[in-house]
Amino acid sequence: MIFNRTTYELINMEIRYADTFFKRFKGLMLKKDIDFCMVFTNLEDSSIHTLFMRFEIDVYFLDEKKSVVDKTTLKPWRFYKGKNQVKYVLETKKDILKIEIGDELDFI
Repeated sequence: MIFNRTTYELINMEIRYADTFFKRFKGLMLKKDIDFCMVFTNLEDSSIHTLFMRFEIDVYFLDEKKSVVDKTTLKPWRFYKGKNQVKYVLETKKDILKIEIGDELDFI
């Protein structure tokens, strides 16, 4: 689950962690659909891609305090470089979450 400390909203959605090289490499590639969020950790940089993906995703870039510092929506086969170095990247299917830049999150 995700708790938005800014809006006091509890979002009942499963979180899957991509905290190893292989999990980060695979990410959401080749999935037909998802009903969960994926949180990428242990990042070396804030660039991402949607190669081999079948649907649009919303991507949230979070700093060490889990504050959203950047946000984008990507179609399949695109690249994006985050504006700042971040500690976490949260990915989910497009238009599922109502999270804005500046929101502070907790993963439960």
